[in-house]
Amino acid sequence: LRAASNWVWRSAQLLSTSSVARAHSLKAASLASIYNPLGVTSVRFLAKKRKMAGEDVAQQLEAQKELVRKLKTEKAPKDEIDAAVAKLKELKVAAGDAAPAAKGKGKGKAEEKPDPEREHRTKLEEMLRRRFWIAPAYQLYGGVAGLYDFGPAGCALKANLINLWKQHFILEEGMFEVECTAITPEEVLKTSGHVEKFCDFMVKDKVDGTCYRADKLLEERLKALLKDPDVEAGLKEEYELLLNKVDALTQEELGNELKKLCIKSDNCNDLTDPFEFNLMFGTMIGPEGTSRAFLRPETAQGIFLNFKRLTEFSGGKFPFAAAQVGNAYRNEISPRAGLLRVREFQMAEIEHFFDAESGGKHDKFENVKDVKIALFSANAQLRKNNESKVVTMTVGEAVESGMIENETLGYYVARTYLFLRMCGIHEDKVRFRQHLPTEMAHYARDCWDAELHTTYGWIEAVGHADRSAYDLKVHANRTKTDLSIWKTFDVPQHVDVMEAKVNKGVLGKVFRKEAKEIIEYLGSLSTPGDEAGYAEAEKIENDLASNGECVVNVRCGQAATTTITREMVSFAKKTKKISGRSFIPHVVEPSFGLGRIIYAILEQNFVVREGGDDMRAVVAVPPVLAPIKVAVLPQSANAAFEEPVKRIMQALTGAGITHRDDSSSVSIGKKYTRFDELGTPFAVTIDFTTPEDDTVTLRERDSCQQIRIRIDRLASVVKRLSDGSLSWTSAKQMFPVVENEAEKQVALSKESDAPALQGSDLLESYLEKHGVHSLFHDLLNKVAEAKPEDPKAFILKELQKN
Repeated sequence: LRAASNWVWRSAQLLSTSSVARAHSLKAASLASIYNPLGVTSVRFLAKKRKMAGEDVAQQLEAQKELVRKLKTEKAPKDEIDAAVAKLKELKVAAGDAAPAAKGKGKGKAEEKPDPEREHRTKLEEMLRRRFWIAPAYQLYGGVAGLYDFGPAGCALKANLINLWKQHFILEEGMFEVECTAITPEEVLKTSGHVEKFCDFMVKDKVDGTCYRADKLLEERLKALLKDPDVEAGLKEEYELLLNKVDALTQEELGNELKKLCIKSDNCNDLTDPFEFNLMFGTMIGPEGTSRAFLRPETAQGIFLNFKRLTEFSGGKFPFAAAQVGNAYRNEISPRAGLLRVREFQMAEIEHFFDAESGGKHDKFENVKDVKIALFSANAQLRKNNESKVVTMTVGEAVESGMIENETLGYYVARTYLFLRMCGIHEDKVRFRQHLPTEMAHYARDCWDAELHTTYGWIEAVGHADRSAYDLKVHANRTKTDLSIWKTFDVPQHVDVMEAKVNKGVLGKVFRKEAKEIIEYLGSLSTPGDEAGYAEAEKIENDLASNGECVVNVRCGQAATTTITREMVSFAKKTKKISGRSFIPHVVEPSFGLGRIIYAILEQNFVVREGGDDMRAVVAVPPVLAPIKVAVLPQSANAAFEEPVKRIMQALTGAGITHRDDSSSVSIGKKYTRFDELGTPFAVTIDFTTPEDDTVTLRERDSCQQIRIRIDRLASVVKRLSDGSLSWTSAKQMFPVVENEAEKQVALSKESDAPALQGSDLLESYLEKHGVHSLFHDLLNKVAEAKPEDPKAFILKELQKN
């Protein structure tokens, strides 16, 4: 019974293309919350709206809606449809003007409640477009939903994120990096199960055919109801429980919930029942059009298909992991929410191969077992009580209790948490949610998503799946390729096997061309050390002994199973001495959606300086990710600044530090603001003292504090500040601090007690304090210029002068 508020909100969105229309959309939103907080469609509600907007306007509005529907249904010329839609928008604006006026005659005009999250997101997205961090693709041609371009700042941020990811995972873990093609033959994705199962549920507008992703429509409605203060507590508890398991609903359950909440299309039309839609982009290889393929929906399959080569490359090392960074493609049904639901995106995936008999042990688990993380288990998601459902515990405790399946999965969960924190994700805005059993991917045994909180709610950013041995097994069976690992025992072992005696003649007569596959399957059950194969062979033998026949899981023609008889095979128990065993490894896969991580980093670190106006926005990303590390800012266009600026930029370039200069005539404060919006952590100011003593000021973005530093020391210090090997608090102890009261008022971070300098930093501070650094720098320059025969004697002579 809840559709009217949905209609008002959607109508407001249609009107949001101009400043006047935006005002009306706010009025419409206000009406939705005041007059119909639960979104209940009723004759009384519609009558009240007609009375407020004016009977004539309402009648014209309904008639115009009907006309638009009719023109679309009859596929009228585009010009006619556009003219009718324009008229419809005018009438909606008129209806929006009338409603608040009528309301004002009674208790007074209702005030629009500000939404801080929406305001925050609006400011961020406006800034991202204005400074070309990110922009919709093909915008000159109207744009395409779900496709985005990265500008210079966005590109640099993404490159830095990937470099940090490679350093944190590939370098630290000694992984093998590969790069595989995105165009994937259909046969590969049929085998992996993607052709059949890589689907979302879709619904269509019954009138105009607009497509929607069914679970997202339900999520949006549930979130709106949970925010509504007029919804009863009991209903909110039910809605929250339903929201937690939206992704796990079956096709039928999803359809029932959509009907129960009377969810309509954007144009307030009825929706079809949900049906499956495969998300892969199809294509053809070659001009003949006979070889069907898809753009890969994930990067993992390329690693699995190269497993044999990776095994050889490892030189016998096992377990091992392979990693890949690359684009993936998914034909999203209704992409929205910026970078969170797009059709082309970059992924970073790891496939960690290990022996299942090890119990999922990881030799570096001890290093992370004490890392504390927030866990949202499958059981907690289904609880109805009001207790805290997210628990904080160490990874070691989670594995020991069985909440996380094994050490290898727990290890990567902890390492992912540490990586996200390094990237600037806030501690209270990251959690790990376990998939419900009905939500699990077709290949997964256990799965935990790293979810990041944004103004859109909790979003999945990293998936951690225990894929068992599914992928390697299906590809090995389909291609008849051995994708196993051989492990030699320290001491030979005696094991029981069920040895198969196959009557190939009988099998050949009955099954003909399918006989080969059946013979291979029965023979594989006799593999020494294969406990599952032994159990299956024992079951087949018992069934044959008691019934004379048995059904086995081998496809025969159109049938998924095959019936064999006693004449075809028999099994006998024997003991064999073996020196090792062959097994197909299991896989734990962490899969990172880089676009979602980037959006969460930007949103969580986007702030407006207190005490300033809205223009003093800051993207306070960690220095290691910052697109531009240093801004070089001459205080004016004075000719005396040209030479120092040139030297500084050459030194920064030589040290591999990204930088940009700004020689415009605007004030230094505005220059700071320009670079704050680009996330630049440090700014060098060349002022009128610089030509006199060869020093500049170095400003830190968040604290707005400044130090005075010699030009010859600048590059090395900024390098260390950028990679994290030197903290800003330590730098302030090493160099003179410059006070700036105006900047101090808008600082993002407050000054904290600095730890005492130690080691090389302490020595460096001591030498800097007594001018030793600058003294020897000048001496070396003199030696380079004079080129004396005895450099040592020359230096001693110069020191005596001083």
